[in-house]
Amino acid sequence: MFRNKIFIITTLALAALLMLAACATPAQPTAAPPTAAPAQPTAMPPAPTQAPADSGSKFQIPEIEAGKYNVAFVYIGPHDDGGWTQAHDIGRQYVEKQMPDVHTAYVELVPEGAEAEQVIRSLARKGFNAIIATSFGYMDPMLAVAEEFPDIKFLHVSGYKSNGKNFGNMFGAMETIKYIAGMIAGARAKADNKPQVGYIATFPIPEEFRLGNAFALGVQKTCPECKMDVRWINTWHDPVKEKDAAASLFDGGAQVVMTGADTPANAEAAKERGKWAITYDYEGNCKLDSCLTTMYWNWGPIYANDIKQMKEGTWKAGSEYFDADSGGLGLYGFMEGQKPQPGVPADVIPLVQQTLKDALAGKVNRFTIFTGPIKDNKGNEVIPAGVSITQADVDQFKPGAPGFEAKYGMYWWNENVIAELPKLSQ
Repeated sequence: MFRNKIFIITTLALAALLMLAACATPAQPTAAPPTAAPAQPTAMPPAPTQAPADSGSKFQIPEIEAGKYNVAFVYIGPHDDGGWTQAHDIGRQYVEKQMPDVHTAYVELVPEGAEAEQVIRSLARKGFNAIIATSFGYMDPMLAVAEEFPDIKFLHVSGYKSNGKNFGNMFGAMETIKYIAGMIAGARAKADNKPQVGYIATFPIPEEFRLGNAFALGVQKTCPECKMDVRWINTWHDPVKEKDAAASLFDGGAQVVMTGADTPANAEAAKERGKWAITYDYEGNCKLDSCLTTMYWNWGPIYANDIKQMKEGTWKAGSEYFDADSGGLGLYGFMEGQKPQPGVPADVIPLVQQTLKDALAGKVNRFTIFTGPIKDNKGNEVIPAGVSITQADVDQFKPGAPGFEAKYGMYWWNENVIAELPKLSQ
């Protein structure tokens, strides 16, 4: 059910956005989600490394292991960042635990651009059977290397390009989980009689609008009077900027702040002010009592499914976009064996539990969440009553790509957002 798509970002976004984004971004076509148990192993030490493959390189290129299927991961941040990259590394460990005939390794802190291309090419030359890159800005470098090594499989997380041969993309519908988390945020703000929440946004790309709007719609469900403010930080991983943005939102009246960035810095800012936060990416980063929940990725089953297909020769170099029923997404405090954080209002727990149950069963997804009537914060009806968005709308700004047109797109804010739309051109 994978299919290739050529995505064209609208003239409003253009190349500037491609150079800015890291960790996650737009365009992903639909695909059948893989299924597997969501369990994850505990942390493991870094993969062994050796001298750089290229003269003058600062990156250590790991060795392959003879007799095994060798898979290398390329990370934008440190493997233990408490967020996006750590979630991927836990997924890598899951693969090794569940698939004894697979050897994995990683290279971390790899900037996008020329250095990423150098690292990916070095891994290919080293003899890895598959390479997985986990930041948006690795897309074009990986595509270039994939053309040079047709016998190696290349999987790009969060991008949109595919060559239909040995280079494909993959991402997931975190908007489903952020919608449910929004219900918690709205209930908390309402219980505190302080009806305002905040959203820390990274880059002005479709992903951040769909995630922010999903959160805003969840807030609206439990607190119709609540408003949401936004702070743009133009980075995926900067604990100082993230904490400063959270502090700004709290000081501006927000009672709960949700982040779209990598670290749990917003929970630290919330603790200092006696307020609340919702963290992101990694199951283990909701440790403070100020944290209501975290919306996390469970990459292990997803990676295991793709790598199994790669080994068997059935993997299709297209596009994969999984939802909550894949086992690849989680909401801390509400998954099996977990208990809600102490700050979650008791009266919202049954609603959250039922909505999550429906999402895990495939009854609630990104399309049902974005079903009209939905109005923007200018009073315009952006999605008519009874109409659901399509995958093209999830992925793009209007008008979208030829053959993959976006009728509604994602360049709008839900009616309860008090922030203005950012300009998309420099």
